Parts: sequence; C-alpha cells; structure tokens
Amino acid sequence: MRLVLLGAPGSGKGTQAARLKEYLQVPHISTGDLLRAEVAAQSPLGLQAQEVMARGDLVSDDILLGMLRDRFSRDDTRAGFILDGYPRNLAQAAALGELLADLGQSFDAAIQLEVDNELLVERLAGRAQAEGRADDNPESVRKRLQVYDQQTAPVIEYYRQQDQLTVIDGVGSLDEVLNRILGAIQVEKPVG
Repeated sequence: MRLVLLGAPGSGKGTQAARLKEYLQVPHISTGDLLRAEVAAQSPLGLQAQEVMARGDLVSDDILLGMLRDRFSRDDTRAGFILDGYPRNLAQAAALGELLADLGQSFDAAIQLEVDNELLVERLAGRAQAEGRADDNPESVRKRLQVYDQQTAPVIEYYRQQDQLTVIDGVGSLDEVLNRILGAIQVEKPVG
C-alpha cells in the first residue's frame, strides 16, 4: 500500500500516519524527518540541503526528490509506505508520480483528512497550551491554514483528476478516523 496523507496542520495526519504504519506494517516517511536524518548523516544530499538551509532558503524539489528516490529504493518500502509532508505543490505531485513510475512502483491513494478550519484552530491552540508552542496561536494558525489551502488546493485537484483522492472526515476518535481510512483503502479489519 503506497499512500500520500494530505491534511492541514492539526488535522491529525501525523497521528494517523503513525497508526497506519503499525497497522499496515509499512514505513511512515515524513519529508521533514527524512531531511533532518540526511543532514545528520552528512549524506551528499544532506550536505546540499544543509548548505541551502544555512542560507535561509527552502530545500529544492530536486534535493527532496533525490532523498525520496533513495528512501523508496530501500527494502522496507517494497510493500509500500505512508508519505507525509509531500507533495506540497503541483510540481511535487507530478514528480512523485514520475519517480514511482521510474522505480516500477504503483501509487494507491491520496488520503485527505478534512477538518473544519475553526476546529483546527481550537486543536492547535490546545496543543500550543499543552506544549508551550508560540507558533500555534490562533492568528498564526489561521495564516498557516490559509497558506496550506492555497498551496495544497492544486495537489488535491491533481489527485482528484487522477481518480486517486479519497477525502476522509478527520473528526472523531482516533479509532473512528483510522477505521474510515482503512475502509477507504479497502482494508477489512476495523480497529477498536
């Protein structure tokens, strides 16, 4: 099973990705974690990324794609993966499709966790209070949600046009949301 999880900040995609990883026994690949690991390992791509980030620039799609190519070629991804944090734009979505085709791997589905923006603001405000995170105040959260909507709308439409998008209600208990995802990807065993 090769899945892309899409969802706004606070939608629960990181939580559900971790649960899906355990349930499906495939790796959860977060591009943020992958980038940090490559930099820490001082790999050639990691060194390139470190240089770019030191300048205050965003890591290029080519560097991220190179890291994903390397990651997808490892044995633990043969049965699939759950991709979180990528693609974030239309060019990345197209590049991901090309990469998987080059590697001879199929793509199963893009799962979008849908949660009302005001509920996301509440969730993230609660997280900010619990974890002492200044970046999760209501004003900055609304701005991040607006940027997410602008950047991700074309990606969502891309997967919709490819008939690969499934929109899941991201509101409910952890088990309820996981069961909705499992039902959408036609995995029979319910959780809980």
